[in-house]
Amino acid sequence: MQPFRFGVSIWSARSRTEWTDKARKVEDLGYSSIGVPDHLTDLMSPMPALVSAANATKQLRVWTNVLNNDLRHPVLVAREAATVDILTDGRFVLGLGAGSIKSEYDQIGATFDTGGTRVKRLAEAVTIIKGLLAGEAVMFAGRHYRVTGHTLEPRPVQQPRLPILIGGNGRRLLTLAAREADIVGLSGITFRQGGAAPPDLSAWRVSGVEERLRLVREVAGDDRYAKLELNVLVQRVVVTDDRRGAAEALTGRWPQLTPDEFLQSPHLLIGTVDQIVEDLLERRQRWGLSSYTIFESYMDACAPVIARLAGL
Repeated sequence: MQPFRFGVSIWSARSRTEWTDKARKVEDLGYSSIGVPDHLTDLMSPMPALVSAANATKQLRVWTNVLNNDLRHPVLVAREAATVDILTDGRFVLGLGAGSIKSEYDQIGATFDTGGTRVKRLAEAVTIIKGLLAGEAVMFAGRHYRVTGHTLEPRPVQQPRLPILIGGNGRRLLTLAAREADIVGLSGITFRQGGAAPPDLSAWRVSGVEERLRLVREVAGDDRYAKLELNVLVQRVVVTDDRRGAAEALTGRWPQLTPDEFLQSPHLLIGTVDQIVEDLLERRQRWGLSSYTIFESYMDACAPVIARLAGL
C-alpha cells in the first residue's frame, strides 16, 4: 500500500500576498501538494500560480488540476512543464485532462468535439509530451498533431521524467490513464451535455468506484497497477457527530444518491475525525486509494485527519 498523500485545490486569490499566504497555510497544515484547476473563469492561471506557490513554500508538490488539453499545443505544454519543474526545484506534477465544459469552448470559438475525439486528441498529446520530457527528438504524425524533430531544452529537474497525472471519469479516459499516467485521477463526475445538464454522479457509488478501478487494473496489468498512485477528488468534507444527518442533508443537493451511498463513497468524507480516519484506512485496504484532493473551503476541517494520516 502506498502512503497517504493529501492535496488542496486552490482556485484564486486577489493578490500575491493572499496567494502565498494560502500556499504556506496548505503546507503548515500538513498537506503534501497544492493544485490549480484550468478553466476559463475567475481562476488563477495554473503555471505561474504554481511557480509562486512553490517559491513561497519548502516542500509542497505543485500540480495542474488538470490542464484542458484542447487549450494548448502539447509541445508548449511540455516546454512549460519543464520550465515549471526547473523553477520549482523538481516539485511539479503535470495533470492533464480532455476538457469537459462546452461553454468554455464556445467563448473562444473552439469546436467542442465528442468525448471520444477529445480523449483521442489527449492520447496523441500525451505521447508527444512524454517523449519530449524524456529527452527524445519527437517525430509524430497523428490525426490531431504533427511534430517534426522537436527536442526539449532545458530539460526538467525530475529524471527520467516528471510525473504525469491524467484525471477524469469516463472509461476511455481512464483507459488512457491506466496505460500512460503515473497518477490516475478519479474525478467521479461525468459532465453531461458539456456541463449544460446536471452531472452524472453514479461513479460515487461503490459499484461505480469498483468498476473504474477494475478497468484501470485490467488495462494497466498487475505490475504497473501496483505502482500507480490513485488520486480521489473529494467533493465534501463534513466533520460532524451526526454522520447520518449530514448525509441525509446532501440529498437535497445531489438527489441521485441515497444517504448510505454518500457515506460509502470515497468522494465524500463525512463523520467525526475518528470515523473519517477509519473510512480512509478501510478504503486504502479495500481499493488501494491513498491520494486525496480536498477543495480549499474544506482544508481547515480536514486538517485533523491530515495530522493523523499524512505519510502513513
